[in-house]
Amino acid sequence: MLHSSLVLGSFTAASLLVGTVMFNSQAQAQNQNVNATEIVNYAKAVLAMELPRQQAFEEIKKIIGNTEVPKIICNDSNSFNSLPGKAKDIAVKYCKESQQIVENNGLSIDRFNRITVDLQSNEGLQKKIYRQLIILQQKPGS
Repeated sequence: MLHSSLVLGSFTAASLLVGTVMFNSQAQAQNQNVNATEIVNYAKAVLAMELPRQQAFEEIKKIIGNTEVPKIICNDSNSFNSLPGKAKDIAVKYCKESQQIVENNGLSIDRFNRITVDLQSNEGLQKKIYRQLIILQQKPGS
């Protein structure tokens, strides 16, 4: 059960990065398959983003009080507009940290976002990444 909630939260972290990336159908058709190394790197990045995501969410929630935390989309600066100054700073910091995490795990932001978009419609890819997330969570020190 713990693994499932962490995996779900991890996909949430990924969705915060992908935001409203729009690809035309030609770009999607040209998208290359995700290889095994990218699956491992993607899963590592998503897991590494989860704790900072939770911390940022909790800090923002404390600042804005009982109102719902708006959806924060890292590549859409308009998604930050409804946040008060300190909360906006926390969101920006989280997005910068997440970008660094992705790059430190061997993926460009563009590739990470494409994989995240592919996940939404590719059940086979979802299963591969889900399995990899579970494997990584079972390893000591992961």
